[in-house]
Amino acid sequence: MSKGFASSYRIVILAVGLFACFGGVAVRLVWLHVIDREALVKTIARTRQQMIVERAKRGDIRDRNGAILATSHSQVVLGVDPTVVRPADLKELPKLAAMLGVPEKELRRLFLTKYGEPMAARPVVAVGLPEGAVVFKRDNLVRVGAPVDLVVAEAPGLARPLAAAAVGAGDFDQDLDPVPDEEGRRVIRWAKISEGVSEELAAMVLKLGLKCLTTDRVFRRVYPNNQLAAHVLGYVNRQQEPAAGVESYADFYLRGQNGWRVGERDGRNRELAQFNTRKVPPSDGYTVFLTIDTVVQDLVEQELAQIARKYEPLKASIIVSDPRSGFILGMANYPSFNLNEYNSVPKEETGRMRNVAITDVYEPGSVFKIVAAAGALEEKLAKAETTFDCAIDRIDYNGRVRKLPREDHNFGRLTVAEIIAHSSNRGAAQLAMALGDDRFYNYVLAFGFGRRLGFPVGGEQAGTVHPPKRWDGLTITRMPMGQSVACTVLQMHQAMSVLAADGVLLRPQIIRQIRDASLDMVYRYDRDEIGRAVSVKTAQTMARLLMAVATKEGTAPEAAIAGFDVAGKTGTAQKYVDGKPSNRHHIASFVGFFPAGRPQVVISVIVDDADHKAPGGVAYGSKVAAPSFKRIGERLIPILNIQASGQVTRPTVLAQAGVSR
Repeated sequence: MSKGFASSYRIVILAVGLFACFGGVAVRLVWLHVIDREALVKTIARTRQQMIVERAKRGDIRDRNGAILATSHSQVVLGVDPTVVRPADLKELPKLAAMLGVPEKELRRLFLTKYGEPMAARPVVAVGLPEGAVVFKRDNLVRVGAPVDLVVAEAPGLARPLAAAAVGAGDFDQDLDPVPDEEGRRVIRWAKISEGVSEELAAMVLKLGLKCLTTDRVFRRVYPNNQLAAHVLGYVNRQQEPAAGVESYADFYLRGQNGWRVGERDGRNRELAQFNTRKVPPSDGYTVFLTIDTVVQDLVEQELAQIARKYEPLKASIIVSDPRSGFILGMANYPSFNLNEYNSVPKEETGRMRNVAITDVYEPGSVFKIVAAAGALEEKLAKAETTFDCAIDRIDYNGRVRKLPREDHNFGRLTVAEIIAHSSNRGAAQLAMALGDDRFYNYVLAFGFGRRLGFPVGGEQAGTVHPPKRWDGLTITRMPMGQSVACTVLQMHQAMSVLAADGVLLRPQIIRQIRDASLDMVYRYDRDEIGRAVSVKTAQTMARLLMAVATKEGTAPEAAIAGFDVAGKTGTAQKYVDGKPSNRHHIASFVGFFPAGRPQVVISVIVDDADHKAPGGVAYGSKVAAPSFKRIGERLIPILNIQASGQVTRPTVLAQAGVSR
């Protein structure tokens, strides 16, 4: 007979059951916290812990007036974790497909594909990172157990690691440590749905309540003016790596420093803010201000487009600069490309992406005659009124009879002023001979030829100037007229700038200032003198003599600008075809500056192989390049507020130069 509400037998059974339950829990706890602790901690670290990169915004590139040439827009990369997709999520796929413009069939595949290909051995060797460092790709973490550096071996397709703050993390385009299931299959924890999603659209997508979706905020490079200054700016590719131009050269300032934070997430991939630990905020990139003026650059590119339509040249370049500082105000080439669509340029047309004004060399032709003339005046071997016999076709030089180059006209005796005005080949040769091989060669170098000028972007070439010991018997007669020498458009531009800058060779500048995210000054570029080529007096004399070129008596009256004294020089250089100079292929050029008495702007126009559309089938510098110089100059007057010097008048100068007849 029972003495209570329950028999002793039932009490014993209940007690044993409770003891068994608590015992089982205790055993399980011991198993989890002691016996299997290490393996579970690794699993938790891999599945719960995460390092979240807070991306820095790349700095802007602006023109000298602050107009934006390149900037970064915030966008969202939308992904899905197939392992946490719910049946309710699948019902929202039609709406999601409509919002993103992605086929519903493709979305369903991404949502339901939980496993990838069977895992293959992909050894990752880590060397030099501190112990506890984390290598990560979104949700997958690899914790380094000993001090090592990260070197990826035998892992095709893995991107290079990127340093990230003190813990030494690396960000990869592929998972380094995917979590396998019991059957060795690779579990897919993240699949990209769409990139380039706007912030507004991402917010609308998240309102659908799909817990399996993940968002990653990134910055994409945008060029508001499309192809404007394309060869100067360069671009940033889809891997956010700079390619050429200012983007590459100033990347140290522009790229900024990503931030990061370490935290945890729950089973639904939601970040648990209360478990966030170490955090380093991102530091946005600096802003780079260029010397380029957007209005001038646009004007230059419009002129190139007009040249392209009219003459269909192989290529063409125009440079505009301030001779007082060496700052480039405009630099453009034809053909060009759209910076926002750089990856659409066909492989066979990638040459259009080069800044040919500094990468390609050519024989400058008659523009080069300024070197021999300036050198002879500097050494006082001749004056503006000194005459030379330009009718002779041979001359004795250093004990040998040298054949002089042919002339386009039958000249007799010409003054130095007339040699420049009429572009006499034989006159230029005799001026160089008066200098002698070594002195003439030294002046060629002093004007900036045969070496890089230190232009910071685009792969500047040095050109070709052989020393006198490598000259043959004709070099001293041909180099003064711009043959047997090769230069870039920029070198020829800077050589003419020497005469506009009172005889000083300046380093061409394209970057004006570096400013931080608050637009406070970090660094400023100023006038940089490479060296003096000729005296102030010689430079001013040459400027006066070059004024005669843009007159009715000179070779390029088409370059004259009403109300301003223009100083410049034409060039019509034969191109070599099959190793021989061609009479049907030329490089036309006009390089000059104004006002001649107080130069404020230097303009170079070089057009390559426009003969098939040029008048008479020959692309003369006076007919193809000089008119462009004039149009650009006239439009620059109000833009740059160019004032006439008022110091010289054309009749007086021409009379002094001996060209008034």
